[in-house]
Amino acid sequence: MESLDIIQWCLDNLNYWTVALLMAIESSFIPFPSEIVVPPAAYKAAAGELNVVGVVLAASVGALLGALINYGLSYWLGRPVVYKFAESKFGKACLLSQEKVEYAEKYFLEHGVSSTLIGRLVPAVRQLISIPAGLAKMKLPIFLFYTFLGASVWNIILAAIGYGLHSLVPKDMLASAIEEYKPYLFWGGVAIFVIFVLYLVISSKKKK
Repeated sequence: MESLDIIQWCLDNLNYWTVALLMAIESSFIPFPSEIVVPPAAYKAAAGELNVVGVVLAASVGALLGALINYGLSYWLGRPVVYKFAESKFGKACLLSQEKVEYAEKYFLEHGVSSTLIGRLVPAVRQLISIPAGLAKMKLPIFLFYTFLGASVWNIILAAIGYGLHSLVPKDMLASAIEEYKPYLFWGGVAIFVIFVLYLVISSKKKK
């Protein structure tokens, strides 16, 4: 099934429960883009079929549950098993690799616990940042707080796009419109990441 078909299915079948479920899948090691879940749900909210706050909340709770799967498995299984899984046939089918996990670990080590917040906004890191958090045995309350906050920021961005498209795009053209906006979401995440890093650098200099 192509992404356009998935977007159309989401538009026809989304409710708070399916939003949470699909976002839990997206946030775990199974590849599923959040860009084709939250914007259609927010579009429905703009049409009065759902509540946009409920959409963001359901998406963020789902993302948190999916992240907990990665965190828990990594915490209890350890690095050798995680690496072996990433290189397995099933891991490859989920678009995983040891190289990607190592990249997420490096990102986590460079940015500390705040990486679980900002990592939720960074393409290619968002779904994997929970793995190094689990491998490093990050404290669960801190992990939950930063993950939920980062997921909420990302979902608010997606929801704003979907909500705004309601007044610009007819329902039958929403799928193609979301496909068109995907690159902007990518670079938007990169821009937020750069701004956050600059904030950390400036804050560090001020403290010194």
